[in-house]
Amino acid sequence: MLKPVCVQHWARDPSPFPVLCGIGGTLLISFCAGLSVGGGSVSSSPCALCFQYRSIYHRMDAGSLWLYRWYYSDLCQRVLGFTIFLILALAFVEFPSSLTRTADVRYRSQPWQPPCGLTETIEGLCMLVFVVDFSVKSYLVGQAQLQDNLWLLAYFVVLVVSVVDWTVSLSLSCEESLRVRRSLRPFFLMQNSSMMKKTLKCIRSSLPEMASVVLLLTIHLCLFTIIGMLLFSIGEKDEAQNKERLAYFRNLPEALTSLLILLTTSNNPDVMIPAYTQNRAYALFFIIFTLIGSLFLMNLLTAIIYNQFRGYLMKSLQTSLFRRRLGARAAYEVLASTAGLAGATSEAVGVNPENFLRVLQKTQLHKIHKQAIMQKVCSYEGRPMLADEFQKLFDEVDKGVIKEYPPMPQYRSPFLQSAQFLFSHHYFDYLGNLIALGNLLSICVFLVLDSNLLPGERDDYVLGILDYVFILYYLLEILLKVFALGLRGYLSYHSNIFDGLLTIVLLVLEISTMVVYRLPNDSGWKPKQYGLLSLWDMTRLVNTLIVFRFLRIIPNVKPIAVVASTILGLIQNLRAFGGMLVVAYYVFAIIGINLFRGIIVPPGNSSLAPDNHSALCGSFEQLNYWSNNFDDFAAALITLWNVMVVNNWQVFLDAYRRYSGPWSMVYFVLWWLVSSVIWINLFLALLLENFLHRWDPQGYKQLLVGTQQITYQTSVELMFRDILEEPKEEELVEKLHKHPHLQLCR
Repeated sequence: MLKPVCVQHWARDPSPFPVLCGIGGTLLISFCAGLSVGGGSVSSSPCALCFQYRSIYHRMDAGSLWLYRWYYSDLCQRVLGFTIFLILALAFVEFPSSLTRTADVRYRSQPWQPPCGLTETIEGLCMLVFVVDFSVKSYLVGQAQLQDNLWLLAYFVVLVVSVVDWTVSLSLSCEESLRVRRSLRPFFLMQNSSMMKKTLKCIRSSLPEMASVVLLLTIHLCLFTIIGMLLFSIGEKDEAQNKERLAYFRNLPEALTSLLILLTTSNNPDVMIPAYTQNRAYALFFIIFTLIGSLFLMNLLTAIIYNQFRGYLMKSLQTSLFRRRLGARAAYEVLASTAGLAGATSEAVGVNPENFLRVLQKTQLHKIHKQAIMQKVCSYEGRPMLADEFQKLFDEVDKGVIKEYPPMPQYRSPFLQSAQFLFSHHYFDYLGNLIALGNLLSICVFLVLDSNLLPGERDDYVLGILDYVFILYYLLEILLKVFALGLRGYLSYHSNIFDGLLTIVLLVLEISTMVVYRLPNDSGWKPKQYGLLSLWDMTRLVNTLIVFRFLRIIPNVKPIAVVASTILGLIQNLRAFGGMLVVAYYVFAIIGINLFRGIIVPPGNSSLAPDNHSALCGSFEQLNYWSNNFDDFAAALITLWNVMVVNNWQVFLDAYRRYSGPWSMVYFVLWWLVSSVIWINLFLALLLENFLHRWDPQGYKQLLVGTQQITYQTSVELMFRDILEEPKEEELVEKLHKHPHLQLCR
């Protein structure tokens, strides 16, 4: 085993700065998770979160630190990310292949199946990368930490099982009926994301509270099922009871299923109609059931998940903050030790600003962040930085980058200066938005007038002329803005890039239309089709792009811009939750393929599949749901999505019960619990917390000041920074002294 690194030994080196740059600088980068690691730059973007808040419990010798930086470099992490994507994407190609035009079992052709060994070779290369990944991580953390790291131990088990299963596939010439490793592939995605690990831990910790509400829902379902069976028992005279029982309460499993579906309101009011038609008093049974189950217990589940999940998330984020502060403190100890040649402690000596700045030059931070840190260091006027001051330097990394726009061109002519002021003013943007609104309204008018006409009967003369006029104005607007802002200034705004690209595409389409079909010459202008697209197709494409171009108004309407930027920030910061949903989809899709592949057959091939004329109204066959099957991975994903939405999901339950047996309902109910109940409520929990945190009245008022576009750049950790507790000095020092690979000899 390598000996622990003693930072005081470095202080005795006659030339401390080369050691500082070679080893101490690397330690600074590896310790301070806010700094870049081996070429990886850090910003407020979620892609840098994997480099932030990492544990510093790894080997500290020079070779290990070089390996650490290499492993967390952009190149290695991108190779690892691409490998994870590739092994997950193999499910679309390997047997059963999804490479068909349609998933409908009636029209689907035989898909291309890769030869045995093709996907297995790609999979073998991917697993080789994972073996290297596991080996590097295991070496860096050391044997003692490896034995306590459950994720790394599970990583090893998954790799062993996958390699064994892969070997069995090759030995059986890819003819095995079950591939266990396919269900284990999402683990590679989870183990590579720290936020996904935190999310999974929070879900696991919240399960007892969620189980209590699910138990209440189960009791609620069972009680009302028994009451319904008694209430709608077959009588001699009551026809309504007979119809209700035959339709929804025939036996205990069907009654339980009917009320479970009613809990999601998917079969409301169908389940109530037979009894309610004959006696309005029967409606009270279904109303009371819905009030208690859907409006009370389900919303109570949301509240409990929000409360519990937020508490566990805070605890997890508190741990992440402690790790970051510990890393910065460790870097302080390393850098301060180089100045302690006279035997003084690091608290008394501090960090030499000159040495710190020279180390900072070897890191790869955003230029704005690096300049902010350098300005703060220079403000100390050369005196050594103490621990608190050193810690505050890294707060600059958390600040969002304010984009600097290039200066506008300088014109000497008073006329050009006046024109520049006019066309760079935000009122000119308002005029452009008004013109775009007029263009959109003209399209709506023609859609209403021509709604009952076939494409060959429509008069495209007026609409064609209007499109030419509007697009010429859009082109003129771009040229005037380039004149006022300069080309670099124009391209520095994302809204201008969006607007300019769409305008260029519209101009190209209009020129192509004019070349092929000539200019419209009269009101009865209906030229013949040339090439791939008819005149009507070209017009539809142009008008569709014009509708998309209208989204340019979002940055100019401040309340809408605030909402839009918040939503974009949510999309960036909720990647961990999206990743958990991908994992759930992937696992359930693979299980569904193994359970239900080939059981949905087209009409005529099986007596279980009647044609549309003889099928019951509202059934799987009558609704033409043939594309919702588990015959390949892509079809399975779409089927699971349709079930998650829970609209008409009773059709899926009934069809798969008839085709495969009653136990198929267990699979779909489990998927409903995981996706619609647990994941959706977790998503709402973080969504509410994000909005409550960011939709601050004071912040909103500040956003309305000025004309610059405001962009949120807040990570999940930064969302809750104001309510997290800063770790104490004693805790950090005590933790550092317990570091297995770093010994503070003072």
